Amino acid sequence: MKITSISTQVKQIELKTPFITALRRVDVIEFVRVSVCCDNENIGLGEAPATKAVTGEDIESILSSIEFIKNSLISLTPLQALDALHKFNIGSSAKASLDMAFVSLLEKNKTRTKIKLTTDITISLKEPQEMFLDAKEAVKNGMNILKIKLGHDIKHAIKVTKMLSHLDAKLIIDANQAWSLEQSLKYIDAIKDIQIELIEQPVKSTQLKELKIIAAYSSIPILADESVFTLIDAKKVIESKSADMINIKLMKCGGVTKAREILEYARSKKVKCMLGSMLEGPISINAALHLALQYDDVIEYLDLDSPLLYKEASSELEFEFKGNSISFNLTMSKTQQ
Repeated sequence: MKITSISTQVKQIELKTPFITALRRVDVIEFVRVSVCCDNENIGLGEAPATKAVTGEDIESILSSIEFIKNSLISLTPLQALDALHKFNIGSSAKASLDMAFVSLLEKNKTRTKIKLTTDITISLKEPQEMFLDAKEAVKNGMNILKIKLGHDIKHAIKVTKMLSHLDAKLIIDANQAWSLEQSLKYIDAIKDIQIELIEQPVKSTQLKELKIIAAYSSIPILADESVFTLIDAKKVIESKSADMINIKLMKCGGVTKAREILEYARSKKVKCMLGSMLEGPISINAALHLALQYDDVIEYLDLDSPLLYKEASSELEFEFKGNSISFNLTMSKTQQ
């Protein structure tokens, strides 16, 4: 099986409501879909969303990266292409889209399993009362793991946390690098009597010393997100004990292949992980969920809620989302066999 062509198209998915964090606001998911065709007529698909605030890539840079290297990958087998791909110096999201397409060609007959997964759902950064109403609605719809987006205003962060603590749900706090060391410690002191699952990336991605102080101070586990893109980053954070857990995203690390390397390392160090995502299309969410099934002993939390945020359900998902539960879409599975 050899690759005969690689093509791209830009796609969009409208969201039910705006997605708002300390870093960005999104109304429509825009992403590049890559199609890899082989001489035996097999087709592998991959996707990469534009997440400039995190990866530094927009749609144009993703497209140009794929265009720049695609001729070097044509005529190779998918396995050879995977090896060649990760030697190129291109953006992590562009690399992830090609990686997942090649991996899908190599793993065409995926194992179907009855294991059920659970994801959180994101509560966007808004005024406290609006966030409370959004969270209350999510709980009403069967979501009992809430990922709360908080911003620079620490008084707002504390107020929101206290309001949401009265709901029947687990809370994951995500500051998206918005806080200083002092603010982080102030927040931890203010909510010490509240049950919180995790605090995610409270300080800037480069502030590992500050992150380590927070992790040592906090009884709540600290999760490193933007501080961890690559396996080297993961080793640095884990070996320095700068955080208790790490968040792995295909778009940060460069795809399924590189995510597996980080997960294997985390497994060897007995460190639990979150498998997260950007706002992504259905093909990349499928890839992440298949990975989650393979590493359910290492991955303690899933942040793969993009399909719950789509305005219209996607027929391309291989999984069904009901409340916070995820299971194989049996109808989709049968059509693919």
